[in-house]
Amino acid sequence: MADLKPTVPLAGLNEAIGRARLAALDPGRVTSVAPWPGRNVDAALAPLGLHFPPPGTVIAAQGARIAWAGRQLAFLIGAEPPAALAGVAALTDQSDGWVWVHLSGADASAVLARLTPLDLRPSAFAVGTVARTVINHMQALILRGAEDGFEIAVFASMAGTLHHELTEAMRLVAARARI
Repeated sequence: MADLKPTVPLAGLNEAIGRARLAALDPGRVTSVAPWPGRNVDAALAPLGLHFPPPGTVIAAQGARIAWAGRQLAFLIGAEPPAALAGVAALTDQSDGWVWVHLSGADASAVLARLTPLDLRPSAFAVGTVARTVINHMQALILRGAEDGFEIAVFASMAGTLHHELTEAMRLVAARARI
């Protein structure tokens, strides 16, 4: 019988090309939270110092975050869901289903602009903003955590493609800067 060992997609990734850096990111536990119709999840999230996020926002407190992830859907990141949350929302562990990377540096916006239709200017996509979008043909969740940094999540099965697309865009942006 085969001795299978679990692996983490893109584990150990940390590379810089030009003025952009791409690194693997371990967000900790990720749980999707979909409130049952007519239920309010804010009281259940209160022990974490969180509440259900409005569209396009990320809320952080006590080392945990909750990010809007679609209509009536959010991702609880970096924390165990409080027990009371199960009574007011459908919860699904997403930790192994997504791969997360951190794209940072002075050219991070230029790199990402080659791959997504989002307006990445700070006035349109400010720090603390999140969007459900595409990176080329891949469904993605993009969080802006810093002026020059983005967290990007795609389905784990697309890890290799994400790495390829981002590093290729990094090379093109770096080459353009040398001209």
